[in-house]
Amino acid sequence: MTIIALVDDDRNILSSLSMALEQEGYQVKTYSDGVTALAALQASPPALAILDIKMPRMDGHEVLKKLRQTSDLPVIFLTSKDDEVDEVVGLSLGADDYIKKPFSQRLLLQRVRAVLRRAEARNAPNSATTAKEVIVRGKLVLDQLRHSCTWNEKDVQLTVTEFLILLALAQRPGIVKSRDNLMDAAYDDQVYVDDRTIDSHIKRLRRKFKHVDDLFDSIQTLYGVGYKYVEV
Repeated sequence: MTIIALVDDDRNILSSLSMALEQEGYQVKTYSDGVTALAALQASPPALAILDIKMPRMDGHEVLKKLRQTSDLPVIFLTSKDDEVDEVVGLSLGADDYIKKPFSQRLLLQRVRAVLRRAEARNAPNSATTAKEVIVRGKLVLDQLRHSCTWNEKDVQLTVTEFLILLALAQRPGIVKSRDNLMDAAYDDQVYVDDRTIDSHIKRLRRKFKHVDDLFDSIQTLYGVGYKYVEV
């Protein structure tokens, strides 16, 4: 049974969302503060974590920041309705998706299924991915079966969503991909995300590569059009 960790200090949300997720066949583990949740996520990682941002002892941003030091566990953030800063910071830290409060349970379940499908595709390759399991583009090497990425032989740790976006760009170097193209590649079930979400993922990708190579400039922006990968 797929295990989902639900972290929120609002017991009403924990109760209602747990019930909705369990009705869909998921096993749910709940936590009401960030410190307890982080310890549990590190000791026994679930398939997915749903994190509220504003929590006692340790907020969701800090939980994800510490988690990303050792794990690419898929994470969905729950954010305040009008707080765009939460969304931008969450995505920059490596969240795979975010949902604004208040939200419908139907929307939450849709997003959960989308993120889990992307993670499962990474871990359970089919014959099509086996035939093209490794992509080499200059200094970049993407191994689809192992979900590994290296730049000039140095490891670059990517989330599921970041990996899919980079893969879409690297498959056809020099070809411009619009934000809609990248949304389709990373969110294959037509779940709507806005332009800022893709932009935030691109910014984080660039930061990760610059961390291992200050001169990295292979993901280029064509303003008003989209992004492209330039082979080096």
